[in-house]
Amino acid sequence: MMRAMFLPRVWGLAGCALLWWAATVQGEEFRAAWVASVYNLNFPSRPGLPSEVQREEIRAIVQGAERAALNALMVQVRPEGDALYDSHLEPWSRYLTGTQGLNPGYDPLETFIREGRKHGIAIHAWMNPYRAAADAAAPRSAMHETARLRASVRRVGNALWLDPGDAEVRQHLLQVVRDLVRNYDVAGIVLDDYFYPYPGRGYARGAFPDRAGYARYLSRGGNLDLESWRRENVDALIEDLHAAVKSARPQVSFGVSPFGIYTPGQPAGVTADLDQYRDLYADPVKWLRKGWVDYLSPQLYWRDGGPQSYSSLLRWWRSPEVNPHGIPVFPSIALERLGPGYGWPATEIGRQLELERAIKPRREGGFILWNVGPLLQNQKGVATIVAGTRG
Repeated sequence: MMRAMFLPRVWGLAGCALLWWAATVQGEEFRAAWVASVYNLNFPSRPGLPSEVQREEIRAIVQGAERAALNALMVQVRPEGDALYDSHLEPWSRYLTGTQGLNPGYDPLETFIREGRKHGIAIHAWMNPYRAAADAAAPRSAMHETARLRASVRRVGNALWLDPGDAEVRQHLLQVVRDLVRNYDVAGIVLDDYFYPYPGRGYARGAFPDRAGYARYLSRGGNLDLESWRRENVDALIEDLHAAVKSARPQVSFGVSPFGIYTPGQPAGVTADLDQYRDLYADPVKWLRKGWVDYLSPQLYWRDGGPQSYSSLLRWWRSPEVNPHGIPVFPSIALERLGPGYGWPATEIGRQLELERAIKPRREGGFILWNVGPLLQNQKGVATIVAGTRG
C-alpha cells in the first residue's frame, strides 16, 4: 500500500500509536516481544516467499502474540540501512525478496499495523542506526546508504558500518525516523544495542576506523579524548532522535534496548567480558538521567543469581541513583536460551517475569521477550507461562 493511502490515519491520532501510552496510563503492563528480520530470524521465515505467504506469517505472529497475552511487538523494520516498509529514502530489504531494492508487492509494516489493530497489539518500529550491511559482500541497491553516504561507510570485519562521528550520518538517520513516524501509525521507535560495533573476530576493541574524523574534530578545537568523543557522538544521536520523534508525533514513544550490563562492577559483584561504556561507547545511564528516552529495555539475558544476576541487574537499572526520574525500565528477557547451548527450563522465564513485577521502584512495569520465535512455538510451554502472568 502506498503511503499516501494511509496518511489520514496517522494524523487521526488513533489506533495502535495510542495503545502504549493508554496501557501505561491505565496501569497495564507493557508486554512485548522482539520480531527480528535480520538473517530472516523471525520474519519473513526466508527471503523470496510470495507476498500472501509473508502476510500469513505476519498474521500468525500477531495472533500468537495475542494468545500469549502480549500487547506490543517490536518489529525490525530497518536491519541494515534498508526498509521493511515503503520508503523513498532507503531500499526494500533483501530479507523480503532476496534482492535489496526489489518491491515485495505489499507493505510489511502496514500489514503488521493493520493486523495489530485487529488484535490489540501495538506495533513499534525497531531500527538499527549504524549497521549498513551485515554482509559486505551482498549486492546492494544504488539507493542504499553505502552509495549515498559513501564517505561515511567503514568496513568492520565482514560488515559495513556508518561512522557515528559523521554529522551527515546523524542527519540521514533523523530524516529516516521523521519520515517513518509521520507516515506510519507506529506506537514507537526503538533502537537496539548496536552503536559502535561489538568487539569480536576481525575487530579488536577500540579499533573502529575513525581516526581521520577524530583528527578533524581536534583540529576544530575539540578537546575530548577519543573514547569520550565517540560516546558524545552516540549521545547526540539519542538526544536528537528523541526530539525528532516528539516533534513529529508527541504520543509516539522512543526507547532503547542496550546491553544489559552498564559497565563491569556496576552493580557491585557483576562481571562481564564486554564493557558497553568503553567498547560500544553507549551511556544509557546518561540517557535516563537526561530524559532522552521514554523507556529503557536493558538486555538481561542471564539467569537469576551468579555473576550476572537478572534480579540484581534489574534492581540496579530501576534504582533512584541510576534512574532518578523513574523512567520505565522493561527488561528484555531471553526466551532464546530455552534452546540448545543453554537449555534453560521454562520455569526460569516464569521466575524472571515474577521478579519483574516484584522489583521496585516500578512506575510502569513490563518486559520484552527475545525473541518471538520460541513464543510462537510454545517451546517448553513458555507461551502458556507468559500468558498466565497477565494481571
